[in-house]
Amino acid sequence: MSRLYAPATQRNRDPILDQLRRILPPEGLVLEVASGTGEHACHFAAALPRLRWQPSDPVYENRQSIAAWAFELGVHHLLPPLDLDVLRSPWPVERADAVVAINLIHISPWSATLALLDHAAALLPAGGPLVLYGPYRRDGFPTAPSNEEFDRSLQERDPSWGLRHLETVVAEAKLRGLRLDEVIQMPANNLTVVLRRAQPERT
Repeated sequence: MSRLYAPATQRNRDPILDQLRRILPPEGLVLEVASGTGEHACHFAAALPRLRWQPSDPVYENRQSIAAWAFELGVHHLLPPLDLDVLRSPWPVERADAVVAINLIHISPWSATLALLDHAAALLPAGGPLVLYGPYRRDGFPTAPSNEEFDRSLQERDPSWGLRHLETVVAEAKLRGLRLDEVIQMPANNLTVVLRRAQPERT
């Protein structure tokens, strides 16, 4: 099994972890969607041992990399990676106490964002968080030049990719019973966006 590397992981993993420590429940199952190389999954699972961290990725080579990193770093309590494609139903998970997606929304078609919201709303308990990390466009906030260049490069690779408008994502989430809890400014012009499954209305 070969380990794959994502250069940005070394730079952003600790700022993301700082937020996850206070956002995620103290224990339970965390489903990470699109875990990529597995470097984030191993780092987070090692730092949060009371949580069961479930990595996933639709790409076989990425799942091999996740397992290889877990073996190399001795993160034996990281769960085996699942073959999960956000656009393919049903997902191989029936419930989760939290869902995390790092750098997924802008490197996938818009239909993947909608599918992620659909499934997270079905999996999460009331109050459970869906944590999204990555760059966005925001109404009233100028987009950083580096993000504009990144957006152009993404659309050159695939016209269906690109930075999403945060307000549109939040509106679609609300339609699915996921309310916006907070938006956290992160290094390198990224955001951590926390959506939570709404409490059922009392009758």
